[in-house]
Amino acid sequence: MAMRDQDRVVMSAPLQPRPAHLSSSSFSSTSSFGSTSSSSSFTDAAASPPPMPPPQRGGCKALAVLRDHPGSVSCLSLCGEFLLSACTGADIVAWQQPDLRRFARFGHGEGSVKALAAAGGRVFSAHQDGRVRVWRVSRRSENAFKLVAALPTARDYLGRIFRQASYVQTRRNHRRLWIEHADSISCLAVHDGVLYSGSWDKTLKVWRTADLKCLESIRAHDDAVNAVAADGGVVYSASADGRVKAWEKGKASHFLQGVLVARDGVSWNALAVGADHRVYAAGSDGHVVGWDRLGSRSAARWTLACDVKAHDMAVLCICIVRDLVCTGSADKTIGLWGRQSSGELAKVGTIGGHEGPVKCLQASWCRVSNGCMVYSGSLDKSIRVWWVPGGLDGNDQQQQQQQQDKCFFKDQNQNDKASLFLR
Repeated sequence: MAMRDQDRVVMSAPLQPRPAHLSSSSFSSTSSFGSTSSSSSFTDAAASPPPMPPPQRGGCKALAVLRDHPGSVSCLSLCGEFLLSACTGADIVAWQQPDLRRFARFGHGEGSVKALAAAGGRVFSAHQDGRVRVWRVSRRSENAFKLVAALPTARDYLGRIFRQASYVQTRRNHRRLWIEHADSISCLAVHDGVLYSGSWDKTLKVWRTADLKCLESIRAHDDAVNAVAADGGVVYSASADGRVKAWEKGKASHFLQGVLVARDGVSWNALAVGADHRVYAAGSDGHVVGWDRLGSRSAARWTLACDVKAHDMAVLCICIVRDLVCTGSADKTIGLWGRQSSGELAKVGTIGGHEGPVKCLQASWCRVSNGCMVYSGSLDKSIRVWWVPGGLDGNDQQQQQQQQDKCFFKDQNQNDKASLFLR
């Protein structure tokens, strides 16, 4: 499934923060972030595209609202020049950068798409029917996203179906192959040639991306696995059982290295790992907790770096881009947090505009504009695109206090003024 060199170049093209266009109407918004205000205007697509946001300290900008899903947006993923989105239906939509026009719609299976991950010229989609589907990405073909496999593969099935040792009991009087998920797959992570899938069946499964073979099934938690992340040979899993666990990749299998947190009555909904190996977990109690990993991999230990009450309601998603942490919540807002060298998170802003809980987030850095693009998907069936300047940080205490007291970014008119409909 190796991609051609030309395809790799295309798929690795950097994302550019250029606003989307509207073919027959206009979009305008006025935003305030801190003490700086800005406005932008979107006109007919035939006109010359608006300039890139200036590389300066200032306010966030609402660039677009994408509406092409019949149901709640469940997950987002970045794949080269594409933003991928999925909802409670079986379809996945690819939005092409930089103008965020709908490029393709693809999908297969029963039930909603729960998670997306992209790596090595392939897209992995997790489905409610308990299968992971693999799509090959190629711009040289008319079918840019082609279904090439569903996990477990037929070869994997045939190699185990006649062996009694390959079966496990999933519930009373019901047996399955251990390579199968018995319930919805809720999360995916790709790292170092391995795909990890977490499920409501309380297990983590490990797949080798080279041949798509299932290598291992881990009975990870006592309740649904909601999130998985991998970094430096360590896999983190978060669950509705109130625990976040760290698993080390051994020679033959993964083993439990530690339990980072255990809180009764809290469901851990999302995980994110920074370049400095600091891991963050988002909880149903509105808290974001971070840990620093110390020591070598074989003797790693974790120390608490921060425990922040980030939102009044459950935090549903989290992502990291450089020193900025973004959190999405059931309170319909996105929190912006500056990562401190001490490990703490300093709030630098709040973004509002969604009419429903923010279910998923993605972010990418753009060197040209010295800022990042933030993409948010919501239960209101929309995807919103924001530009956040790179000058936001929480190191200056006076600036931090002013922003905590004053800055709240919200669309002035959620129905019209901050809506850009791309069909």
